[in-house]
Amino acid sequence: MTATIAIVGAGGFIGSRAVEMLHLSGDAVVRPVVRHAYNLAGASRFALDGRIADAVDEAALRAAFDGCQTVVHAIAGDPTTIVESITPVYRAADQAGVRRLVYLSSASVHGQAPPPGSDESSPLSEHQPIEYNNAKVRAEGRLLSLRAQGRTEVVILRPGIVTGPRSTWQMNFARQLLAGRACWLDEGRGICNSVYVDNLVHAIRLASTASGVDQQACIVGDNETVTWADLYRPVAEALGFAIRSIPNAAGVAPPPTWVDRFHEFRARPAVKSKLALVPMRLRRTLETALSSAPASAQSPWSFTKANRTAQMTVSQEMALLYGCSTKLPHDKARGLLGYRPIVTFEEGCRRTLEWLAFAGFPVRPDYLRRAANAVSG
Repeated sequence: MTATIAIVGAGGFIGSRAVEMLHLSGDAVVRPVVRHAYNLAGASRFALDGRIADAVDEAALRAAFDGCQTVVHAIAGDPTTIVESITPVYRAADQAGVRRLVYLSSASVHGQAPPPGSDESSPLSEHQPIEYNNAKVRAEGRLLSLRAQGRTEVVILRPGIVTGPRSTWQMNFARQLLAGRACWLDEGRGICNSVYVDNLVHAIRLASTASGVDQQACIVGDNETVTWADLYRPVAEALGFAIRSIPNAAGVAPPPTWVDRFHEFRARPAVKSKLALVPMRLRRTLETALSSAPASAQSPWSFTKANRTAQMTVSQEMALLYGCSTKLPHDKARGLLGYRPIVTFEEGCRRTLEWLAFAGFPVRPDYLRRAANAVSG
């Protein structure tokens, strides 16, 4: 009998690609699970049995997982969502009789610039400077604690920088280039622990069926040792920019203030819908108060072109990533799961450039042809 796999977070970058690949392979019956009906737009072309369930609604998740053998936890979000979604998703899977839960964690549990020799056996810390990392560490710990009390098996995957069509890493870099505000550190010499999205989905497929992997965590990456310059060079050249023209940042941006965080929180669709219920007069009062509150440093992109380079900064996270000197190994995934990347880094770049052209970015047709010939040759 063909197994049924529920993918929670099926509307996101990784989740939507997992829906496509697993469905088209015919290896499983795929059940997309999303928070809002509009997140099923992409999966609807396959006429799948999509379900609506909030990641913290245990009852709705339980109904969505009924009859499934595997659940893939691919929920993206802020640190609170990362941690708080673990318990309801696991309990719902356990109550529904799901055999295995595959959790997409992150290689960032080891830090953005892990020390040499880091692997799955390295101790994890909840006191890292990036709160996202701490949330992923706590989420993994909570999941393993729940497994000790439940029956549903758990496999944890730790992907690095997930690249490919629709990846925000390459897409945002393209936007920054076109807007004249792209910058980096040390000319992009730091190691980028990349994993092409199809390679990650391949690992998900293997993790859902492999034996002897319960409660194991596996780093997942590309075969190649890739620098940030390697990742961004094809994007820059395809858009007509010389990679050497990208300036080094002047420094690291200060952390966001509470006002910045509030505006980011308020911009979320779910929060917007709730704010619409607040009386207009009260909303205007809040807006006036917030507009006069001190925010973080002025945006580096608001300066004139003449001194813009001198004002460019990168976030603390990107500063750490650009300083990475360690290629994380995926030997454990190879041994336990039989994982071998199915797409080369070069081919993944070519596919990403084709998608950028499809998405409306001004990719040079001659560069696309050269990239295709290089891969086929």
